[in-house]
Amino acid sequence: MSNALTTTAPAVPERFANPLRQIRGVMAQPAVRRSAPMAMLVGLIGAAGLAYASLSTPPQKTLFANLADADKAAVMASLQQADIGAHVDDATGAVTVDEDQYSRARMLLASQNLPKAAPGGYAILDQLPMGVSRAVEGERLRQARESELARSIQEIDSVAEARVHLAMPEATVFVRDHAEPSASVVVKLNAGRSLSDAQVSSIVNLVASSVPGMKPDAVTIVDQAGALLTRPGGRDGLGKAGDERLDVQNRVEDKVRQQLTQLLTPLLGAGNFSAEVQADVNLDETQATRESYEKQGALRAETGQWTGNQGGGAAPGGIPGALSNTPPPASTLQVPTPAVGASGSPQPQAGAAPPDPAKQSDSYQRAYDLGREVSVTRGAPGSIKRLSVAVLLRDPATGKRTAMEINQITDLVKSAVGFDANRQDQVTVISRKFAGASDAVDTSKWYDNAWLPVLARNGTAIIIALLVLLLGVRPLAKALMKKKEEAEAPVPGSAPALGTGGAGVGADGIAVSPPVSLDQLETARGYDERISAVRGFTRDNPARAALAVRDMIRTDGQ
Repeated sequence: MSNALTTTAPAVPERFANPLRQIRGVMAQPAVRRSAPMAMLVGLIGAAGLAYASLSTPPQKTLFANLADADKAAVMASLQQADIGAHVDDATGAVTVDEDQYSRARMLLASQNLPKAAPGGYAILDQLPMGVSRAVEGERLRQARESELARSIQEIDSVAEARVHLAMPEATVFVRDHAEPSASVVVKLNAGRSLSDAQVSSIVNLVASSVPGMKPDAVTIVDQAGALLTRPGGRDGLGKAGDERLDVQNRVEDKVRQQLTQLLTPLLGAGNFSAEVQADVNLDETQATRESYEKQGALRAETGQWTGNQGGGAAPGGIPGALSNTPPPASTLQVPTPAVGASGSPQPQAGAAPPDPAKQSDSYQRAYDLGREVSVTRGAPGSIKRLSVAVLLRDPATGKRTAMEINQITDLVKSAVGFDANRQDQVTVISRKFAGASDAVDTSKWYDNAWLPVLARNGTAIIIALLVLLLGVRPLAKALMKKKEEAEAPVPGSAPALGTGGAGVGADGIAVSPPVSLDQLETARGYDERISAVRGFTRDNPARAALAVRDMIRTDGQ
């Protein structure tokens, strides 16, 4: 019954019974075992070459970021011809070269006038042919100015590219109202960068100053995202005044903070204190006008008339010259009566000359200027209304600061900042332990050093070479030496011949035992000789030996 069940059971092919055992059997074969060290050596050498090729590539540096395809092809051909390693980034299209060959590549391309971009700046005027019209000449001049302005704007760190468009109307005497020139600027900023208000104002003034008759309000600046960086007509008065107020306040606070730093650094040391200043600055502008007049005026003009008295005089008569030698009649003093309603009539004063007797009345009009003083007072903004200062001191490592020391430092701070009790200024000084206090340490990362890639590349090459020697060459040499020793050493108790006259020598110089046949097994005499013959037969005929062992097992089972 057991034999029937054994014969009828479905047999699984031996080669699929256990894959792991099959792999072990393959690896246990003499040919595979002999070639394993060589295969390992080749694999290690290939891995070393691949690792060295990946690590030995020097750092790349961008040579040109944006190039046309024609210029890119010409640049790559020139660099490859000069044996300069150049690469084209598939993502950005930038041309990169080895960092140590960057300067050489730039000089080589400059000598070959590459890349052949369109001429810019005033070089455009060099290509101007003779006999062109005035309109073409004006357009070329405008284009040259635009190119030069764009190059000047690109010198700013935040600006990657710039384009300038100038609108310059032609001047003529036949037009009464002339249009003013204007300009538009398009800037492409670097990644993560932006232009401050001061930089925008600098670009506006640069363009306006480069074109005759252009005002800063006529310059418009736009970035690559389409955002308008300048406002039409400039900033409004409220926004500009607010910026000026903040600027004045920041300058005052920075000045006071700098004074505190210069005062406390020699006393406490750098990093042992922290100071903050809050200044309430009076930014109101005051203007006053005053006029004052003197009580006594100054005579500016005088107009008038007077009338003489003709009633008391004798009429002339007689022969002319007859009474020329006779004395005149006695004169009488008469006080004239002033005319009623006469303005400006002089009043007799004591000790004054007597009035003219022939004068009956007078009338005068006099104009006086009063003295006037005009005073204009204008208070400039920027005075400090209130000042608040806070100083934090670090406690020494051995103990705490005494109250006397803190009071002395407080007095020094008050003197440095110009403390005024009438303004209700505040100065606060305290001493505490700093959280995580430590001396200033270099914040640069160790992996940012330039020597690290070179050291890693050389160290990796040395490690790979050692691995090749230890794991490849050394086991292979040991295996070859062991096989040679085994071939040269005689097998204990075995006959050297067994009918063939001894062992032969193979092609590789290693001793090879002759094949053992069944007749030699039967004719073996001694026990040791028989065992040696069985080993040789098993080595030469492994399949037949396995079948013999299987038959013996089945026979024992029955």
